[in-house]
Amino acid sequence: MSVRPPLRLAILISGRGTNMIAIARACQQGAIAARVTLVISDRATAGGLASARELGLETATVLRAPGTEPAAFEQHLAAALDAQRPDVIALAGFMRILSAPFVERYPGRMLNIHPSILPAYRGLHTHRRVLAAGDAWHGASVHFVTPELDGGPVVLQSRVPVLPGDTESTLSARVQASEYIIYPRVLGWFAQGRLTWQDDGAWLDGKRLVKPLVEDFGAPIN
Repeated sequence: MSVRPPLRLAILISGRGTNMIAIARACQQGAIAARVTLVISDRATAGGLASARELGLETATVLRAPGTEPAAFEQHLAAALDAQRPDVIALAGFMRILSAPFVERYPGRMLNIHPSILPAYRGLHTHRRVLAAGDAWHGASVHFVTPELDGGPVVLQSRVPVLPGDTESTLSARVQASEYIIYPRVLGWFAQGRLTWQDDGAWLDGKRLVKPLVEDFGAPIN
């Protein structure tokens, strides 16, 4: 019986890289059958770069020079990625909107985590918007990346309560704690071959996901 070799995983970050750390540790502990071959940031000051190096990971920065077109930035980003021949690319707090041509370069091989229960609250400031709306629930979504912003097929979502007295900071921390669980889990499924991309959709264990899986992280307090 042949053993599937570890997948080559590239991670893109823009900030502290806390999801990157959770993913990298899961790889190193054998929870994900993958090896992080490169961590790329679009910001030279990103704190996650130092964290990645502390974990023994190779890092790189790909910056967009002021006044240059996004296509030039994406060309350099693609070159850095393609040099590592990644099997899967994880966007982990990567704050650049990627063009359709770039996304279509890696069909079914790019995943992202977004801090909302998609399709609600695409885009930025999700915690603030959830609090302003008075929602009882918040969460995060792991999805395949497609040209539509935060619109790719969702694989797994977390569901966390919005508690009385929550601020953006406390709610963000609760959602992030769930992210560190669900993102490695989905990447683990991908590395095992359980999660695949077929017919422009997410398939798990040979069945198309008609709706996302949901993991509940507690009940709201009335």
